[in-house]
Amino acid sequence: MAPEYARPEAPVPSDWPGGPAYKSGAAKSAGKGVADIKWQEFFINEQLQKLIALTLENNRDLRIAALNIERSQALYRIQRADFFPTVIAAGTGIEERVPASLSASGQSVDVHQYSVDLGFSAYELDLFGRVRSLKDQALELFFATEEARRSVQISLVAEVAGNYLTLAADKERLKIAQDTFASQQYSYDLIKRRFEAGASSELDLRQAQTSVDSARVDIARFTGLVAQDENALTFVIGSPAPADLMPSGLGQITALKELGAGLPSEVLQRRPDIMREEHLLKAANANIGAARAAFFPSISLTTGIGLSSDQLTGLFKGGAGTWSFAPQITLPIFDAGRNRTKLKVTEADREISVARYEKAVQSAFREVADALAQRGTLGDQLEAQQSLADAADQSYRLSQARYVNGIASYLNVLDSQRSLYSAQQGLIAVRLSRLINLVTLYKVLGGGV
Repeated sequence: MAPEYARPEAPVPSDWPGGPAYKSGAAKSAGKGVADIKWQEFFINEQLQKLIALTLENNRDLRIAALNIERSQALYRIQRADFFPTVIAAGTGIEERVPASLSASGQSVDVHQYSVDLGFSAYELDLFGRVRSLKDQALELFFATEEARRSVQISLVAEVAGNYLTLAADKERLKIAQDTFASQQYSYDLIKRRFEAGASSELDLRQAQTSVDSARVDIARFTGLVAQDENALTFVIGSPAPADLMPSGLGQITALKELGAGLPSEVLQRRPDIMREEHLLKAANANIGAARAAFFPSISLTTGIGLSSDQLTGLFKGGAGTWSFAPQITLPIFDAGRNRTKLKVTEADREISVARYEKAVQSAFREVADALAQRGTLGDQLEAQQSLADAADQSYRLSQARYVNGIASYLNVLDSQRSLYSAQQGLIAVRLSRLINLVTLYKVLGGGV
């Protein structure tokens, strides 16, 4: 009775977007698909590998997802058991006194009855597939739960990597702020001595002080960010992270440089979140079969075989055998439209599942397209930002030399130092974005299981 299932057409283009923002050939697949690349192969850094392993062992979200699988599997087994009759054995003993007013003989009677029976009750013959449809529905829900666990694992792997990279970047930012503070403190002390000797103006001294105070502000800010990053990493892992696994900077972290996106039709159908929605769609489809079967006759069997006697001692003597066979057929005649309404509900549920499946495909397509667009421009950003940082460093050195030789004021040094500091922080941000983009692309392409 269940409709024949057909996968809905994907409501997305057959290829990834193209244009100036997309790197030429970035969407082409080369060799092994991303979904086949294990996270141990993608994340080369040994410390990060250990943190991911700890997360998969201790994270509570993943633990809940695994327990949901066990629960769903048990529910499927319960539903599957309806295919088979439930055989029971029962023994009964009745001691009853019938008063004279109710006895046929006009005298009170003591009734004794003992019986032992073996049989089954109300076993449904699944002629129209109601039980089978419910079993198929439970099976698809079980598969959907498994895909949900895989999706949680992919998200956790990416989240751990993202938190790890953010922590490394903030530690590097903190180090730059500390180095800048030390440099500016040295310059401030030098200018202060020159001011006391009458060789520098008070304006130079106050300008140097503003630079020192700005560096102090950044040190305090990045110190707080590093602590928050560590807390976020500990929360995702599910246990305190060992100190020896914490990063010191972005320079030590490496990952695969190239990932082939492949074709949307190949990639999107392998993502666990989309596979989960498809299993839910199949479950809704099977539920329609059960609702349709409710319009047809239901046949159930009740049967038993046993022994019965009015004396306990005669229960196992010859002639005490009994048996019963009670088939029952029921056909809905009038139910005030209940079955028809239930069928409409299941059909509406299927249409809702179709819409959710299509939305999941569209969301996945956008996530991959966004990651590819960012990937196509980050290389140019990194190259330009590195050039900017090198030029700012050279400008800072020249302005310092000019100030020491009395050619320029300290304001030029201060401006150059601020430009260098900003360029260095920007370089860290671009490097972090590039690594995060690799992790994101790995995640949205279905890698991490």
